[in-house]
Amino acid sequence: MIELIGVSKRHGETWAVRPLTLRIARGELVVVVGESGSGKTTLLRMINRLIEPDEGEVRIDERAVATQDAIALRRTIGYVIQQVGLLPHHTVGDNVAMVPRLLAWPEADVTARVDELLELVGLPAATYRARFPDQLSGGQRQRVGVARAIASRPRVLLLDEPFGALDPITRGALQGELRRIHRELALTSILVTHDLVEALALADRIAVMLRGELVQIATPAELMTAPAHPYVASLVAMARTQGELLLRTRTPS
Repeated sequence: MIELIGVSKRHGETWAVRPLTLRIARGELVVVVGESGSGKTTLLRMINRLIEPDEGEVRIDERAVATQDAIALRRTIGYVIQQVGLLPHHTVGDNVAMVPRLLAWPEADVTARVDELLELVGLPAATYRARFPDQLSGGQRQRVGVARAIASRPRVLLLDEPFGALDPITRGALQGELRRIHRELALTSILVTHDLVEALALADRIAVMLRGELVQIATPAELMTAPAHPYVASLVAMARTQGELLLRTRTPS
């Protein structure tokens, strides 16, 4: 479904992404984990041509993205960022309707799609359609961002630290919603995060990056039981410690 073949990117003499090959199956949710500057966002943005690779090729459904019009391509790929990027002077409904209207959908279909998606993300249309972004909580804005990203029925969903600015309770709830939506809509999704615990909760496979290099890709179980790199081992140890602390705080004394 998504293939990155020998893809790399430099900024001057510094590697943003070292040459890598990665294949993501249809319907898979892959989480890319790494510290700041590891290249994970650059990797994500090369898929929808917000950044062009220096070498290699990105393919979706066996078709090179470089051969496609960049704007048309992006309208077929859902994209969610931490800052959400809702237009403040547009209502929730108009924000969600943006791409279907750009694609010249009939207005009746646009309205039906907006209502359907707001229900899907837990924001009943009758209550939220006419609200403006500044009338929503951070978690609600993020839900609208997800609804907008999938409004045109994309098969691919890219998410760049979508829950990083949210409180832990809201973050946990939205992680569950994302996993449900991914499955219900049969999306192929890539999520970027620095949080291994989040990756373990969501991913079919986890790709770990360090200084632009893909150091391991594995299922959550494989990653936890057989880390293949010292950096991965340190992430696993930290995740285990966090889990143990959480269990202690929830265990009655």
